[in-house]
Order: sequence, then C-alpha cells, then structure tokens
Amino acid sequence: MSLTALADPMLAPPRRVLGVERSASGRPWVDRIDAAGTNAARAMAQQFGIPELLGRVLAGRGVAPRQAAAHLEPSLRSLMPDPSVLADMDAAAERIARAVHGRERVAIFGDYDVDGATSAALLARFLRGQGVNPAIHIPDRLIEGYGPNGPAIERLADAGATLLVTVDCGTTSHEALAVAASRGLDVVVLDHHQTGEALPAVCALVNPNRQDDLSGLGHLAAVGITFLTVVAANRALRRAGWYAGRAEPDLLDLLDLVAVGTVCDVVPLRGLNRALAVKGLIALRRRTNPGLAALCDVARVSGPLSCYHLGYLIGPRINAGGRIGDAGLGARLLGTDEAGEAERIAAELDRLNIERQAIEAEALAEAEALADETAPVIVVASANWHPGVVGLVAARLKERHGRPAFAIALNADGIGTGSARSISGVDLGSAVRAAVAAGLAIKGGGHAMAAGITVAEDSIEALRHFLAERLGAGVAAARADDALRIDGALSAGAATVDLIDTLERAGPFGAGNSEPLFAFPAHRIAYAETVGNGHVRASLVAGDGSRLKAIAFRAADRPHGRFLLEARDRLVHVAGALAADHWQGSARAQLRVVDAADPMRSGARA
Repeated sequence: MSLTALADPMLAPPRRVLGVERSASGRPWVDRIDAAGTNAARAMAQQFGIPELLGRVLAGRGVAPRQAAAHLEPSLRSLMPDPSVLADMDAAAERIARAVHGRERVAIFGDYDVDGATSAALLARFLRGQGVNPAIHIPDRLIEGYGPNGPAIERLADAGATLLVTVDCGTTSHEALAVAASRGLDVVVLDHHQTGEALPAVCALVNPNRQDDLSGLGHLAAVGITFLTVVAANRALRRAGWYAGRAEPDLLDLLDLVAVGTVCDVVPLRGLNRALAVKGLIALRRRTNPGLAALCDVARVSGPLSCYHLGYLIGPRINAGGRIGDAGLGARLLGTDEAGEAERIAAELDRLNIERQAIEAEALAEAEALADETAPVIVVASANWHPGVVGLVAARLKERHGRPAFAIALNADGIGTGSARSISGVDLGSAVRAAVAAGLAIKGGGHAMAAGITVAEDSIEALRHFLAERLGAGVAAARADDALRIDGALSAGAATVDLIDTLERAGPFGAGNSEPLFAFPAHRIAYAETVGNGHVRASLVAGDGSRLKAIAFRAADRPHGRFLLEARDRLVHVAGALAADHWQGSARAQLRVVDAADPMRSGARA
C-alpha cells in the first residue's frame, strides 16, 4: 500500500467484508462504497429522511446527494429529450407522418430478439391506431440471418410496400437497402448498433451510435429509439392537423413494451432508460397488452412485475420463437389485441422455451467438456449445436468460468455461426472486428460485452490463439479485480418485505444499476437441498432464531451451491440479493444466494 493511501483513508483499498478474502467461488468480498461513499450515504439519510442502508445503495450506484431526490422519484417529463436531438429524426418523423396521411403500405423489418420484437410491435401499434396496418417481417435466424436481406425486401415490395422501416437493425445493411431503393421503397432505419463512417443511402437513419450523432443517447435500446420516433411522428401529425376531429393517442400506454425491450436488451438502467423502465413497469402491471398479460400467465408470474420477471421469465419466452421456432411469434404476440390469439401464441412460446431449455442443456454439457479452463478466452465449437442457443451457451460458460466465452455452431459446409459473452473490462466487440480485419473470421461485430461472429471451421484454432494473445492481459487484470461488492450486512430478522420495498426506491435494478447485495454473517444452514433445474434451496437461521428462505439458482454444480449443500447445520457467511416471494396472495422475503464463505477460513478458499 502506498504512503498516500495510508495517509488518506479515502484512497485505501476496499475494505474486506467479514474478512472474506476467498469465498466458495474464489472471490474476496469488499465494501461497495469507500469512506466518501459512506459520508454521502449519511448525508442523504439526514437530508431526505431515508434509511442509511438505502443511502448506501444509492451511493454505491454513483448517486450524489444532490441527485438523490430526482433518482428516488424519476420523472419521464424531466428526462425525456426532444427527439429532434437525434440525427435524422425530423426526416424520419416526417416520412412516417406522410405515410399515415397517404394511407401508404408500410413494412416493418425487425430483429428476432426481444428488443426487435418490442420495437416492431410498438411501431405497429402506433400506426394501426392511425389507420395504417403495417406488414411485419422478422427474419428466420437460420435461413435469413440477422438484418434486412434482399429476397425479403423484394417480397415486401411485391406486396405493395412503399415505406420500409427497420427496427433494431439496418445500420450496416448497405446491399439489402440498396435493393429497397431499386424497388422504389423509401427506407427509415431505427437502430442503436455501432457502425463505421459509411452509412446506407436511406431517407433517414436514426441511430445515436452513428459517428455524427451528438445526442448522447447511445445507451438507449432500439425500443427506446423507436418510442422517441413515435413521439416525433405523433408531433409531426399534430402539427399537420391530423388530430383535428380525432382522438390523439396516449403514447404512455406503449411504455410497457419499452420497459420489456429495454430491460431484456441489458442496456444501462440509468437516466432516461431507468425512467422508461420505472414507468413501463407501472404500465405492465395494468395488463392492458393482451400478449404481455398472456405471457405473464403462462410464466406463472406472481406479485408485481419486476425487472427480474422481465429478464428471466418474459424475455426468454419472447426470444424462444427466434431461437428455435417461428421468429415472428414474439412481435405478433406483442402486437395483437385479441385475447384468444394472445393466449394461443403465448402457449406456443412457452412450449418452445421448454424445448429450448432442453437443447441448451445438451449443448452446454458438450461445451463444458470441450472448454479449456486454463485459456484466457474460452472458444468451443460443435456441429451438434443449434445456432439459436449458442449465445446462451456462451453466457453460461462465461458465468461458470469467469472469462470471456465463444460458442460456435458449425454447419455441414464447415462454417460456424457463433456468439460471445464477455466479462467487465474486456472489449469483445473490438476483438471480433480485429479478427475480421486479420482474415480470421468471415464477419462479426458487437459491443464490449457481447458479439457475434461467422468463422470457418479451419480458422477456429487460429482465432483461439489470436483472442488469447489480444485479450489475455485484459482478462487476467479483470479476473484479478473480480470481487463481490457488498452493500451492507444484515441478519435474517432484518430481511423483511418492508425493507425490500424501501430498497426498490433505488430500482429497478439491472445493467448499470446493479441489484444490491447483502452479507448475512454466521447464519446456520438449517437445511439445503437440490430442487428443480439444479437450484439449491436452503433455510438460514440467525443467532436470535430468525429464519430466512434462500435459493441459489442453477448452483447445484457450482462451488457456492456445493458449499451450501455440504454446510448443513454449520455456521456460514452468505451473500445475495433480497426479493419478495409472492405465494397465494402473501409475500415474504427470500434471499437469492450468489456466494458463501466459511467463517473459520475467511482468508482461504472455503
């Protein structure tokens, strides 16, 4: 430690929580906030009359005392930008408004994930409310691949479309959109993916991540961009007198779709995104969208909807069609107003999700056998895998091994389609683009935390060495800094539904606004058992006899899950996130366990 750090406690290394240097999962536990954060938490507690624990949660997410009031009561009105700050937005809004005025045939081309489905459904609902019934095309993942393609555009033109709007795709689709131009289609692109300087020749390309866009809205999901476009188009219609003698739509009714796409696309839940999620969750709880209501029913969601439900129960079912079935199911479900059709599609998506889970489990078992745990980047490939689950396999490998992972499905021609997931601090998107530039991959791209790649089978070994050399040092540094950041310590008796409700004032929690984690010191494991799909269920007992139900998801074969199963009737330190478990009309606190440690061996691996 430096002399400066010794002299100034605010520069000291993070304090170890409960003295845990190496937990069951091999990580130290550290305080999320330092001395300055502790002072900020106390200041917020005194100024706003909130519990200091809530102040700690706010401070741990970078909220300064001067920002606390606005953070605790996020206002969409104050955070909503003028859509015109986005490059090309005015042109996009005017073109869509002209299509409404002219009752044109509009085609919407979306991506096959949740962000694409919600974006397509949102735009379609707005247009239908103005008397324009658009065609929606979601490409087949296996046959068409990602983004607009010539044959699909030809079919849309043959059906009479005069305006093509792409959502969550299109920024790099130069050739396909040239086909649209050759057929006389005007094109509006609504996207958020990164791109280079060259853009396709279209009427309007709204993308906050294009290099000449100065809006500062690059953190929005595509559904957020689509919502802003609808706001702008609605304004253009109002100015043109469209609503004279007819009711203007309440665009806030569309925020349920915005919340689903925003949360499931794992964009940072800060600023405008957080406000959209907060207001969208309120709209979701009204169950006015038949498709979302039907999904909640088949997923057996109980209690008020939260980001957890969207990310782990609703999103996977919407995605299931695009992964292994009919890619258009999600958009059709979210766009329908017919309760019967919604129930039918939701049931089919639920069935596909169960099938997807089985396919994923088989692929993951093979991937685990192929994975080199000593490599800085895991790269596995097989001809046995469905391309629709490789992203999920990569995510599971990343979670289990704590390093970036690529999973690649090989076809009969020896071409692999893969997905990759990264760890914090390691930029996968730039590495994949560099691999393409080096001739090691056919195509690819993405963001820092996730990427897609197409690669020839005989290039995979060279790609593996390239990634290890390029990313090895960064992975080592990131893994060395891999600590579990704890927001505070609690006992079982203090973990109440009222406390959870209080903490939710800092939510909703997700990417960029991480869920609070708490340590429960020296609690006895009254029982622990494996349930369901490899989950570990346990009961924690504090020294005063108070009890807390706990569950560690998909942990039976992971170090902290095995540790819990072996620790029956022993005192352990447990860390996790609190959530309300709703059952038969009542709610109780439950701990979602993410790690555990032996109090007697806090300095060694538990």
